[in-house]
Amino acid sequence: MDSVPEKGQIFVVTAPSGSGKTTLIDTARKNIGGVGYSISHTTRKPREGEVNGLHYYFIDRVEFENMIEAHEFVEWALVYGQLYGTSISTLNRELCSGKDLLMDVDVQGAKEIKRRFPESLSIFILPPSIEILRERLKRRSTDEGINIDLRMKKAVEEIQRCRDYDFIVVNDDLNQAAREIEAIITAQRACRNRRLPLVQKIFHI
Repeated sequence: MDSVPEKGQIFVVTAPSGSGKTTLIDTARKNIGGVGYSISHTTRKPREGEVNGLHYYFIDRVEFENMIEAHEFVEWALVYGQLYGTSISTLNRELCSGKDLLMDVDVQGAKEIKRRFPESLSIFILPPSIEILRERLKRRSTDEGINIDLRMKKAVEEIQRCRDYDFIVVNDDLNQAAREIEAIITAQRACRNRRLPLVQKIFHI
């Protein structure tokens, strides 16, 4: 009889808009095996290159609000006028597959995930400086029509919360920052609390 896979570890990743969080998560997942990704639901429109069911589940506001009413989200938030949320079924499906799970959520969502899953680990991605973050947002503003001042105000508020996280990674160099995230995942896999049940099973101690 096949054994049931051990539940994976949740890694919550948060960063201000423009910090390169999505690219870092994609890079880390390519470089290290056995890492799933919790695909969020959102009411915003897809950006160029985004695919439904791969980057997000793009749904309308009515459907999202119906899911809220049905208590289908672990966490959800209103961000710049659009709704984002993590469904319970998506989260449990990934965890029960035995994969570790990277979650891309804001500070509010990270707090709720930590409350519901105390064993989860949180990673905050910092830009090298406020000035560099502003420049990154300016480069995106033409294509996305974003309000830079509003994003910068929210970024400062979020950065002040970084001390609440288990790990802080500075995205000055993309490859280095990705390696740090990979190192966090690898170290956690070798953690005593995760390895001890396996040791006890094999060596009967």
